[in-house]
Amino acid sequence: MSGARLRVDLSRILANHDALQARLAPATVMFVVKNDAYGHGVDAVATAAARHGVRWFGAFDVPTGLRVRAAAGPDARVFTWATASCEGLEAAVRAGLDLGVGDARYLEEVADAAAAAGVRVPVHLKIDTGLHRNGVRREDWRGFTERAAALEAAGRIRVVGIWSHLAETSDASDDDAREEFLNAVSVARAAGLTPELRHLAASAAAYARDGFRFDLTRIGAFCFGVRSAGGEDLPDIVPAATLIAPVTAVGEETVTVGLGALDGLPSTLAGRVEVGTPAGPRRLLAVHDTSLEVAAWPGARVGDEVHVFGPGSAGEATATTLAETIDTVGEELLVRVSPRIRRDYV
Repeated sequence: MSGARLRVDLSRILANHDALQARLAPATVMFVVKNDAYGHGVDAVATAAARHGVRWFGAFDVPTGLRVRAAAGPDARVFTWATASCEGLEAAVRAGLDLGVGDARYLEEVADAAAAAGVRVPVHLKIDTGLHRNGVRREDWRGFTERAAALEAAGRIRVVGIWSHLAETSDASDDDAREEFLNAVSVARAAGLTPELRHLAASAAAYARDGFRFDLTRIGAFCFGVRSAGGEDLPDIVPAATLIAPVTAVGEETVTVGLGALDGLPSTLAGRVEVGTPAGPRRLLAVHDTSLEVAAWPGARVGDEVHVFGPGSAGEATATTLAETIDTVGEELLVRVSPRIRRDYV
């Protein structure tokens, strides 16, 4: 092993969450922990968040939802909206996960799983408001909600929410999506449903536009201190993870660092960015399979620590700033960090 590690500041994650919750109130922050909590480690993050008082988690898929349930305990609400098999659906029902449902066939499958388990499943019905990722189209929504009402009356499901995703291509398109969403809520209520939760916006839209917050806001990247690509740094929101690797060899003009492309760092960063060192920022010259070459600094020694990305304590840039140089997003750099790299929790 190279000695590289991803240092995760759990208190920083919780402080980010609290700052966001204060801004977005009275809406409740749903703390999204998909993709192994954006590479930070879902088990440790969910455990810390639950102890801190977080009660709503967004998990995307059932395996993540089950890990959150185990970490956060039986009182947490865990929302998941992707299942890949009947076995996964049955496990989700048994674990009491909230299920996002955006398809008529899937609604029937959820109801059947509920009947088999002898439970009433909390579901959030999804209207397609223009992203076209999934969700029920406008022309099918009335029949869909009427069928959901019948299944609710039969005691198989409980419709607790209406939700959707925004495309976020422009404010105008988001405004149209919001109107579509509100119409869908009205249709659902006319069908006899009484959903108490409405959620439409994720991090960027929820932060910027109070009219999009409704009852829940699905916040993922911002809780981990990852700003939107092309966006400004946010007050009181600080990156929680620092990717650190040791110097393994020192030359006259370069030092070798024990981290490489096989550990998840994109090789296209070479020659475009700086990393943090004990002497401040230095140019990243090359990314090899298992090592980096960095411009040397006076007094460099084997064992010195190089901060590849993080909050800036050694002069390093954030994951998003690095990502922007290769036309991607900060989340990608985080989730690419190999599971072989040790996570250290502070």
